[in-house]
Amino acid sequence: MSLQLTLKALSDPTRREILNMLKGGKRSAGEIAECFDVTAAAVSRHLSVLREADLITDTREGKYIFYELNASVLEEIMLWLTDLKGE
Repeated sequence: MSLQLTLKALSDPTRREILNMLKGGKRSAGEIAECFDVTAAAVSRHLSVLREADLITDTREGKYIFYELNASVLEEIMLWLTDLKGE
């Protein structure tokens, strides 16, 4: 995990909202894109940044790609922040 990539990915409010959406379970790119007033290409770029930071995973099912939250990376960040805070 690259902390720099993770923090960059988390710095954008749209990407944070996508992560919030994925808390409820996997979603297709189309389902995600419907929730934002941006182009499909912009959503695709956000998903790419989140994938590069290993915050989400993707699986292909037929002609659709579904995205899921990768909680293990978030847990690592929380542990690091807790340690940094001194608790």
